[in-house]
Amino acid sequence: MKQLVFDYIKKKYKVSPEYPWQKYDGNAVFRHQDNRKWFALVMRVEREKLGLAGGEDIDVINLKVGDPFFRDMLIREKGIMPGYHMNKQHWITVFLDGTVGKDRVLDLLDQSFQATASVKKKKKIRGPKEWIIPANPKYYDIEHAFDNASEIDWKQGSGIKSGDTVFLYVAAPVSAILYQCKVIKTEIPYAYADGKLTISALMRIKLVKRFEPKQFTFQVLKEEYGIFAVRGPRGIPYSLSAALKKAGV
Repeated sequence: MKQLVFDYIKKKYKVSPEYPWQKYDGNAVFRHQDNRKWFALVMRVEREKLGLAGGEDIDVINLKVGDPFFRDMLIREKGIMPGYHMNKQHWITVFLDGTVGKDRVLDLLDQSFQATASVKKKKKIRGPKEWIIPANPKYYDIEHAFDNASEIDWKQGSGIKSGDTVFLYVAAPVSAILYQCKVIKTEIPYAYADGKLTISALMRIKLVKRFEPKQFTFQVLKEEYGIFAVRGPRGIPYSLSAALKKAGV
């Protein structure tokens, strides 16, 4: 897995490893070529230091996560823990012993590359993302929003771009994810303010599929996926993404 990661970074990002520590000459840092920020640190660590049962040392990769909420969900996954010898609020440590699958490791590596990139580079490399966004039935009859149209305009979520996928979580009394939508247009000019709600721009979303109210309730999100609140646009854990793709009506 370690060699696969090295080969992937070399091929996709044209970056070679650096070995800055003489004492730990096997620990490799990967940096952006422009801003010189780290986007990955591959280390070999004693298992006991990671809270694992004794045995051979283990290869791990430290990666940055841009969204603290998403980071909190990631560390609930097997083989992922708060960053070892890094800022634990922004970095994670991913085991390279096969506990975490290849596709998942490379996906998190890509996300770390994006999270540490310069602003200019982020605009070029940012791919489609998945989000949960809240919908308050007190302000909008979201339960019937798609009865007569497959596309609606919605409050522009911070960080959301055209091509992204949004899952609409409808607040109480529904308290569940009801819709999966594709973002087809953003930055639609709009001005609204009533003291409780302010909207400065809209995005146009297209219905992809619906979910039964009992499928992804707040209780399910909390107990099975570690989501304890949906107050704004948030990334979603891999396990929830997979479940949402399989479900729907």
